[in-house]
Amino acid sequence: MTLFWLLTCVAITRAAYGCGVPAIKPVTSGFGCGVPAIKPFISGHARIVNGQNAVSGSWPWQVSLQYHLGIHFCGGSLINPNWIITAAHCDVRTFHVAVLGMYDRASKSEARQVKKISKVIKHPLFDNKTGAHDVLLVKLSTPAVYNDRVSPVCLKASSDDFSAGFKCVTSGWGKINATTKQFPRKLQQVSLPLISNRECQKSWGGNISSTMICAGAAGASSCQSDSGGPLVCQKNGIWTLLGIVSWGHLNCSTSFPALYASVPQVQTWVTQIIASN
Repeated sequence: MTLFWLLTCVAITRAAYGCGVPAIKPVTSGFGCGVPAIKPFISGHARIVNGQNAVSGSWPWQVSLQYHLGIHFCGGSLINPNWIITAAHCDVRTFHVAVLGMYDRASKSEARQVKKISKVIKHPLFDNKTGAHDVLLVKLSTPAVYNDRVSPVCLKASSDDFSAGFKCVTSGWGKINATTKQFPRKLQQVSLPLISNRECQKSWGGNISSTMICAGAAGASSCQSDSGGPLVCQKNGIWTLLGIVSWGHLNCSTSFPALYASVPQVQTWVTQIIASN
């Protein structure tokens, strides 16, 4: 993949949890998906590259996957108390850790949940050369405890329609400057318009498949170490996980669209894996 970079170094139905506003009590059930207790503030097309700080706690499904405690390498999204979804190319292993509720990487006062990993399951059709099916499920050793800073994102309902031009949001602790290789302390976010795969092919040619979602090329971009993180879209007050940060331009150019693994394309597989594990 010499022309682009890998962003490295289900139906979990709404009926399962509902989609109401999460309560603040620390319990593991009865929480709605996709409705943060702490509301995000999104202003136009600020960048992850050159950064816009998210509101602390406003993306409660955001996960930091770490080599060792404190060494972030990829993002992820909490989809139920026991499971995280991330990118297959992040190559998560059971000796890594998942950190929930993190905002400021340098903070010593945040009430984070550090979880060991019991199992990782990579999509069987993942192709490292093309980036197709860039999806991996991570099972936590112990369930996440839901509170106002930790709760799940919704997966796409059949009635949801997010077409080209719809503005969605991605978040992560990836590079804020590809040249200086500077990483942020605080969680960054960016609003991006969805782009049709046909339009995306004008930038990337035949590299684009139906297993990918294209977004950006409007003065903003994900960058290295944002990989595995969420691309979420809001409809009727509910945030839905549409994509997983996958790959993009080598230098994180904000003029090129970035690619996200399509979560709707793999929801049947996700459901089957969770049911059998």
